Amino acid sequence: MSASADISQQDFGAEAFRARAEARLFREQPQFDLDSGKYGGDHVLWGRQMPLDKLAQSKGAAVLVPIVAHPREATILLTQRAASLRNHSGQIAFPGGRIDGGESAVQAALREAEEEIGLTERHIEPIGHMDYYFTGTGYRISPVVAIVKPPFDLTLNPDEVDSVFEVPLSFLMQPANHQRIRRKEDGRSFYAMPFGDRYIWGATAGMLRGLYESLYG
Repeated sequence: MSASADISQQDFGAEAFRARAEARLFREQPQFDLDSGKYGGDHVLWGRQMPLDKLAQSKGAAVLVPIVAHPREATILLTQRAASLRNHSGQIAFPGGRIDGGESAVQAALREAEEEIGLTERHIEPIGHMDYYFTGTGYRISPVVAIVKPPFDLTLNPDEVDSVFEVPLSFLMQPANHQRIRRKEDGRSFYAMPFGDRYIWGATAGMLRGLYESLYG
C-alpha cells in the first residue's frame, strides 16, 4: 500500500508532521550544485530542462513554510500579497523574499516572516529544508519548513501583505486537492489548490506539492 493511501487524520497533527519532516527533509540547507539539472520548479511542469546559464543567474530567495501546531490538527499559514505590489500582486504566497548577502536561508525566512506579518522568531522552530524550487521569473527558492507555536499575534505590513489565513494540513497534503492546470495560450502547466475563496497556485502550490511528495507521496 502506498504512503498516500495510508494517510489518516492523526497523521496531520504537528508532532506526526514533525516526525515525518525530520526523517525525510534535509537537516541543513542543500548545497547548490550548478551541474545538477534535477531541481524542481516551474520548468518541470512545463516539460523543460533548466539550462545551466539560468541556474547560474538565478537569484537566491527563501520562504518560510509555517506549520501551525494547533492541538487537534496542524495548519499551514499563508499570505495574500498586497494588491499594490508591482510583481505577483494579490497572489497567495509563503512569507519570504530575497536572501541578503551573508544570510542563510533560515535567517532570511525568519527575517521576512517578521517584516511581512510580524511573526517573531520566538514562535518559530525550523525543522528542515526542502530542495530548491526554481521559478519562471528567475528565483532559486529555499523553502524552510518550521513548526509555529500558537498563540501569536501578527502585524501585517500593508505594503506587502493584504491578509493572512490558515489552511488545514490535511487539505493541502491530499493529492485529490491538487489540480494540474494547463494554460491554452502557451501550454505551460501549474498546480492549483483552490480553498474556499482563496486560489493557491503557481510556485506556492508547486512547493506545497513538493512537500506532499517528500512527506506523504
